[in-house]
Amino acid sequence: MIGNDIVDLRQAMLESNWRRKGYLDKLFSRTEQLWIEGTSKPTQMIWLLWSMKEAAYKIHSRRKNWRAFAPLKLICQTLEIKEELATGSIQCENITFFSQTILATDFIHTVVSEQYPMQAIKVNISTYNPGDCSYRSTDPATVSHHGRFLALAYLK
Repeated sequence: MIGNDIVDLRQAMLESNWRRKGYLDKLFSRTEQLWIEGTSKPTQMIWLLWSMKEAAYKIHSRRKNWRAFAPLKLICQTLEIKEELATGSIQCENITFFSQTILATDFIHTVVSEQYPMQAIKVNISTYNPGDCSYRSTDPATVSHHGRFLALAYLK
């Protein structure tokens, strides 16, 4: 099983004021906040961590019928960033998820799996049109959309 999440960085800037008092405390562990504080790109780090958590949540909620807004129960344990690619792990209720993230100029896209190494996954990122649901007929394993972007992930 896989999960994916995409963040349209332009839309995120319009919708979120992550600098307001208490915002980071509601979403991120102390270690995660230290990663945010310790980078020269805090906005990118916030949406990277959020995308990792959200993609893991999508798997966990399908497996456990878990319907809670509980980002502090999804903890990013490891993170390695090399240019436009980040890999990491997320812990939730004694389950470890593994992530791969693309850090693009306009978006951040994460795919998460319980398997390591991650199984072969095909990703298709395109423009999101809310009126067009034809992508459903392609039977993606997981779907994510935000702002201008639609991300479909398929198991090969």
